[in-house]
Amino acid sequence: MRGQVDVSRTACICCHRVQRASERVVAVRIHSQCVLTKEKTMQVNEVKLSEFVGKMLGDIGGAFSVGLVRIGEQLGLYKALLESGPMTPHELAMKTRTAERYIREWLAHQAASGYLAYDPDTGEFELPPEQAMVFAVDDSPVNMLGVFDLVIGNLESAPKVQHAFHTGEGVSWGDHSNCLFCAVDKFFRPSYQHNIVEQWLPALDDVIEKLERGARVADIGCGHGSSTVFMAKAFPNSHFFGYDFHDASIAHARDLARREDVEGNVTFEEGLAKNFPGANYDLICMFDCLHDMGDPAGAAAHVLESLADDGTFMVVEPMAGDRLEDNLNPVGRVMYAASTLVCVPTSLAQEVGLALGAQAGEAKLREVIMAGGFGSVRRAAETPFSMVLEARRQ
Repeated sequence: MRGQVDVSRTACICCHRVQRASERVVAVRIHSQCVLTKEKTMQVNEVKLSEFVGKMLGDIGGAFSVGLVRIGEQLGLYKALLESGPMTPHELAMKTRTAERYIREWLAHQAASGYLAYDPDTGEFELPPEQAMVFAVDDSPVNMLGVFDLVIGNLESAPKVQHAFHTGEGVSWGDHSNCLFCAVDKFFRPSYQHNIVEQWLPALDDVIEKLERGARVADIGCGHGSSTVFMAKAFPNSHFFGYDFHDASIAHARDLARREDVEGNVTFEEGLAKNFPGANYDLICMFDCLHDMGDPAGAAAHVLESLADDGTFMVVEPMAGDRLEDNLNPVGRVMYAASTLVCVPTSLAQEVGLALGAQAGEAKLREVIMAGGFGSVRRAAETPFSMVLEARRQ
């Protein structure tokens, strides 16, 4: 039911609070809820409003789920359900040495979210195989636990970004939550594990042959080193150099190289995209980091200087169209959120501060790379979440 009145004192029909206004006030009553606005007369479509409220309930439920999924992972609840099959709350609590009352409530939420299946006849909860691929299988290409860690890390540093909204300044990568470094690696690792060696490198012209014979490869912005190590394990005749500005990430990367027994053909060092050491690289890679750089064109120029004459520059970036309207979809929603909280603030904290954002699109990325001096850029491969660009001198 809609109604509008011209008064200076309007009582809310739900709570009887008095709204003082010098302009028109609109009261909208929907299921005993009252919304007052002093801005303008609004014509509210109750069907659309009801649909949007329903959508928001879903979003709110998803937001609450972030912390509960994190608890499920940290306590080994998903793994226990995967290993043992359907279990009652008591059985899961006993297996994981947790308190049954908490487990019962957690399981109820997971079932209400569609994350677990519930059998009312037996009182058992089950992790379906499809959900297991997302929550419990470590080497699954669609393991999404890193996303939940990334959200938590972003929320911890959100007040700093909120302050930056007023100042226009950036928030440097190292000033975000400490867990963000681990979360980013965990977020991207499943995709890198299943795509770099099997899909992306073979899509580049003449690169696999060089890697098999023995090539010099630089991985710029390597973070914890997952992308570098995946390549090093696949191509033992080549030597891989991972560079990152963050000393703790380099320490993690070196430890990973030791654990994966690739120390012989991997070197990790601190270095910046604009001046990392070395020359005559056959391949230089940037995995999901070019858009975070303050001066991506300057970084591309240094890459060009560091490549062999017939070398290749591979840039992996989030999938995006060139226009905003192309990206108004679930992937764009996630990427714009991450971009607002991390990518744009990180770039603005650096020299130039171009702030491409995580949804820059192929046209803008090509423009930046060619501004660095490259003569050709082509899209070599893509997934629903990533695009792979190949740049060469000519």
